[in-house]
Amino acid sequence: MEPLNQRQERALLVGCLLDGRDEQQMRLSLEELAELAKTAGVEVAGVFTQNRDRIDPAWYLGSGKITEIAHYAHDVDADLVIFNDELSPTQNRNLDTVFDCKVIDRTQLILDIFAGRAHSREGKLQVELAQYNYLLPRLAGQGKQLSRLGGGIGTRGPGETKLESDRRHIRRRIRELKQQLEDVVRTRQLHRERRKKNSVYQIALVGYTNAGKSTLLNRLTAAGTLEEDKLFATLDPTTRQLKLPNGTDVLLTDTVGFIQDLPTALVAAFRSTLEGVREADLILHVVDGHHPDCEIHMEVVEKVLRDLQADGISRLVVYNKADLIQEGTYLPQAEHAILISALRDEDLHRLLCTIEEMVCGSYRELILHIPAERGDLLSLLYREGIEVRQQFVEEDDVYQVQVRLNQQSPVYGRLCPFLETDQQQLT
Repeated sequence: MEPLNQRQERALLVGCLLDGRDEQQMRLSLEELAELAKTAGVEVAGVFTQNRDRIDPAWYLGSGKITEIAHYAHDVDADLVIFNDELSPTQNRNLDTVFDCKVIDRTQLILDIFAGRAHSREGKLQVELAQYNYLLPRLAGQGKQLSRLGGGIGTRGPGETKLESDRRHIRRRIRELKQQLEDVVRTRQLHRERRKKNSVYQIALVGYTNAGKSTLLNRLTAAGTLEEDKLFATLDPTTRQLKLPNGTDVLLTDTVGFIQDLPTALVAAFRSTLEGVREADLILHVVDGHHPDCEIHMEVVEKVLRDLQADGISRLVVYNKADLIQEGTYLPQAEHAILISALRDEDLHRLLCTIEEMVCGSYRELILHIPAERGDLLSLLYREGIEVRQQFVEEDDVYQVQVRLNQQSPVYGRLCPFLETDQQQLT
């Protein structure tokens, strides 16, 4: 007999196919649930679905179907049953009486994955806060699950014995976590403001989970972030400096991947991390061009960007995994797009050149007349601008400087008095 602590946990997946909902999106949602289970280290032993006009408020599916699934779970010795939608406290309690194994939902599974993958202080605080917010209304009826010994999916919680004993402790802990996160967010905001003050051009990598953002970041900057063919391989945002072919330095930030039906608790918890996207000057939307549902993935990401009020920022769609795409494959149209493989050096160079073009596009070309005694302004232009050319005009005792400068730069206004007359009319 296989030792208990070495046997991979076995799970059944349960989904409700609602009338009127997009069939393709429901299929994708169930496929993602299987991928999430795989990411959590669980073997899928069966998938059960039922077509309904609405989710049963007491049992999720019909009581007869639930009984059938419970018998099957017993026969295959399943360790847990994972439901594809967030279960209400009532559904949780009722299902707990029918199944001999653990019952969890999509939200709890994602929380468990996040708990195992968050490494930064902020990431851990955000996950713990999301776990407590999820568990607090579900304390009643959690006794059987929370009293089980050992680890496993659905039990990697933030202190199960305390959840059973004291609601007040949990509420107090939630307040403490929120306060700690506010401090972290304040520090992060200061860093963002400093970058803005220093007029560093910022690029954000966004995209559906497992689109290849971390691979791209590592290949461009040698960042050393985790690369895995799993969902949510990266949770903690990573920012690295990137040098473009013309020598311009920009900052490139990786973000947590998006997914369909991302739990509300997690969207709220990771909002401070994602809000950094709003500070970006350019967004690289990385898409797995090889995935059959890449168009749906793009729609999910665009919706999140709209929610973050970041949809007005310049965008470059990077169709990744070109080495896996068959010739003639349809890729959705985008205003600015490029097809690459993050594994090919020549593709990375093309991407850098495209980024450089877009960065330079946000820089305005200026002709300035800087007095000879204002060496401080000259050094500022060499630090903040690109493509700087200067010549000394002896009869006027000034330097005529041609430079490209980011219009968002805080030094832009200081230079207006030194613009050529015809350019002053443009400002």
